Amino acid sequence: MTVWPVRELTALDRAAYEGHLVALDAEDRRLRFGSRASDAVIGAYVAAIDFDRDAVLGISDDELGLVAAAHLARAEDHAELGVSVLPGRRNRGYGNALLERASLHARNWRRQRLFMHCLRENETMLHLARRQGMDIVLESGEADAWLSLPAPDAGSYFGAVFAQRVALFDFALKAYRAGLAR
Repeated sequence: MTVWPVRELTALDRAAYEGHLVALDAEDRRLRFGSRASDAVIGAYVAAIDFDRDAVLGISDDELGLVAAAHLARAEDHAELGVSVLPGRRNRGYGNALLERASLHARNWRRQRLFMHCLRENETMLHLARRQGMDIVLESGEADAWLSLPAPDAGSYFGAVFAQRVALFDFALKAYRAGLAR
């Protein structure tokens, strides 16, 4: 099983995240946002993300393109996660890697639970939720998935720092190779 380096993005990556979401086709956008989302709606959504409060996580390809991403939004007692993976990049474990990193992040925020909401027909997200042992409630064409999180500890804090350092190193290597290729 491949372990994918998941990098926490910054406000400087806002355009890359928007480009990733805009690259989704109409059906993928409907599944990700619960309704059809135009480029303008996606632009407004990304512009409203507070990178100091929330976290956006991403996996980049060798050309530095964002192929998988997750927005982790902080709520009072939980964190909510939205995940997207570009077509052609699916079934490689990207979603699982994003969910695991988001769980660690939410845990370190001292959130007791991680929440994902999706349409009931979004089998990919439901599969991901089941794989992580999330409690799933199906109702009226929608699904809510909840994962209880343990309290943070030294291991979770170190794990998050280590994961970010590995992802930054991976990104730097990719950037160097991409620069050489030019």
